[in-house]
Formats: sequence, structure tokens, C-alpha cells
Amino acid sequence: MSHRLFVALRPPEAFRQALALSQSGIPGARWQVDAQLHITLRFIGDVESHQAEDVVSALAAVQAPKLDLRLSGVGHFGKGDRINALWAGVEPIEGITALHHKIDRALVRAGIAPDPRAFLPHLTLARFSASTRASVAEGWLADHAGLSSPVFEAAAFTLYESQMGRHGSDYRAVERWPLGV
Repeated sequence: MSHRLFVALRPPEAFRQALALSQSGIPGARWQVDAQLHITLRFIGDVESHQAEDVVSALAAVQAPKLDLRLSGVGHFGKGDRINALWAGVEPIEGITALHHKIDRALVRAGIAPDPRAFLPHLTLARFSASTRASVAEGWLADHAGLSSPVFEAAAFTLYESQMGRHGSDYRAVERWPLGV
């Protein structure tokens, strides 16, 4: 059996509720629901059950301090004049980047290929169809450019399994490990 996995931080409920207030005003946007709001530390992808067990064992050995994080600005992913996602940035990036690298090294030891992409700490807020022009989000990006939040403590990281559902991806927490112990 195959499992589609990723590792993430889950911001506290009050933080997610405040973030949800920014999620409106763009035609065609598929806004992420509360259960989908997270900060991806490492996308793993599809693995078989035996490798998923190795992933759990490897991640259990990761030790890192708790992180004090906050939102900082917004942006989008896409190519050319197309947009496929809107995001809120997360900072400071040093601590969360160090955690990303520790997780990546642990996963390599479990037989997962290293992450080839540059790490950009963010929360995905909305997704778009591949044909959406970036100009639909210009006003929203300008209105929310100064997005910020109070500091929140990230005290644990979680391994999630993603399954496609009727309304996008459904995420199920597989295992959770504390930070700062």
C-alpha cells in the first residue's frame, strides 16, 4: 500500500482563525480550509508501507528547539503570468530552515531522496487552476502585503498522510514529535 506523506508544523487554532479572515476576494481561488493550514517542512511523496515505517523511525530521532514564528508578508507561486497558489510567509527563517535540514537529513537516512527544491517557509492560503492569470490576485497581494501576526510557538512537528478527497486533499496526522526536549 502506498502512502503520500509530508512533514509540517501546525499553527495554533487562534492563529489559523485569524489567518482565515484574509481568505476571500479572488474569483476562482480555492481557499484552504482550516484542516489544510500548515507550514510544510518537507514533502516526502508516495512511499510503500515498509518505507513509511522507516520514515517514522528516522523522524523520531530528530531533535530541535521549539520555534517562535510569525507571519510575514504574502506571495504567490506560478510561472510566467500564471498563478497556482497564494501563500503567507513565515519568519524568522533561520530556525525553521535548520529544522527543515535536520528532517531532510533524517529522511535521506531512511532512503528518501534529498529535497531538490529551495526551502521557503510558508502557509498555502489558496490554490488556482493551471490556466489562472496572476493578475487576478494583484489586488489581494497588494492589500495583504503587510500581513503579519503575533509570535506563536511551534512546539512539535507532525508527519501527515495526504489523501485526495471530494474537496481537495484531506490530511491525517500519522505521528507527532515534540520540539525542545
